[in-house]
Amino acid sequence: QHYFTVLFGHEGQKPLELRCEDEVDGDEWVEAIHQASYSDILIEREVLMQKYIHLVQIVETEKIAANQLRHQLEDQDTEIERLKSEIVALNKTKEKMRPYQGNQEDEDPDIKKIKKVQSFMRGWLCRRKWKTIVQDYICSPHAESMRKRNQIVFNMVEAESEYVHQLYVLVNCFLRPLRMAASSKKPPISHDDVSSIFLNSETIMFLHEIFHQGLKARIANWPTLILADLFDILLPMLNIYQEFVRNHQYSLQVLANCKQNRDFDKLLKQYEANPACEGRMLETFLTYPMFQIPRYIITLHELLAHTPHEHVERKSLEFAKSKLEELSRVMHDEVSDTENIRKNLAIERTIVEGCDILLDTSQTFIRQGSLIQVPSVERGKLSKVRLGSLSLKKEGERQCFLFTKHFLICTRSSGGKLHLLKTGGVLSLIECTLIEETDAS
Repeated sequence: QHYFTVLFGHEGQKPLELRCEDEVDGDEWVEAIHQASYSDILIEREVLMQKYIHLVQIVETEKIAANQLRHQLEDQDTEIERLKSEIVALNKTKEKMRPYQGNQEDEDPDIKKIKKVQSFMRGWLCRRKWKTIVQDYICSPHAESMRKRNQIVFNMVEAESEYVHQLYVLVNCFLRPLRMAASSKKPPISHDDVSSIFLNSETIMFLHEIFHQGLKARIANWPTLILADLFDILLPMLNIYQEFVRNHQYSLQVLANCKQNRDFDKLLKQYEANPACEGRMLETFLTYPMFQIPRYIITLHELLAHTPHEHVERKSLEFAKSKLEELSRVMHDEVSDTENIRKNLAIERTIVEGCDILLDTSQTFIRQGSLIQVPSVERGKLSKVRLGSLSLKKEGERQCFLFTKHFLICTRSSGGKLHLLKTGGVLSLIECTLIEETDAS
């Protein structure tokens, strides 16, 4: 058996001793309470600072590499200018030689052969020089970066084509048939449930069909690839994803409830048997849009890594990436907050007396489980202080809930309902001190 004690900062409140039947369970409780402390926030802040310093070092390294590339390009430009000067000089020499061309018929045949060999050698040397320049560029870091950039764009077009196909299957194999079924005489599903399950799905499909057509038009103009204006059109419309993501968990719950209807479940299995679904369930298609914004962020990050700093669309791509990251953070926070509120309300409904502190949106659920509450001991004698109806000589099982700000202790009645302890049922963690006792004696 494993014991641990919770001390309170204010006077008048006696220590709370708790016991677990399982030592592992007790360690998990202690670890969970420790994780709710402010010191963990400081540690996370230090880790983030280390990551920030690492990213700054990476940025500096990329700047140095960019400067080296600029110097290489300047050297190539100088070489090109020198070759142009040589060509101009050769042309001038050729112009000067024209007056003597009239006398070529009188020249010696051997002289003509020598001139022809010299002309051939000059042409061969010029071609070899240009071949060397082209080969040097092909092997240069700039050319390698451009090849990788083009490959990223081609992969992006393929991924977008696959995503549009997935949305097409979702809308045409599930949404529209279910709408028709909801309008039948004996509907297996209501129109409200269809709207809840497929919120904004059709709009998202139309949006990405337009975006996909724009990408294919850009590929048709290869090697000139300008993508920033497409993202400028896409960004203002991505707010519809917020509603979809916010509604996603609820849509799956509605779908699960609808599956309790045998007629609906049978109809849904017929739709899922469509060859276009390739054996995938409706839940799978509803999940695909959840990952599209993060996929765009990763693609833009890779694209920017191979886009020169002086590139015409670098600033536009950076702006699009920042907007997508901001939207992703907002959606993640909304999903987390929504799930936390639903969890807190579910716990609050299980407590007969209710619990107002669970209505606080900043109250985050951490852990729940059963613990054994033991009588407090002071100097080898049982304390006169008792929590709730706990007997002086008996241990009692308690249903406990740990949140970021409070610790709830409940008893479970014979009917399975939860009741907060009348004394010490709601404990504020800011006033508590945790003492771990590994020795049961």
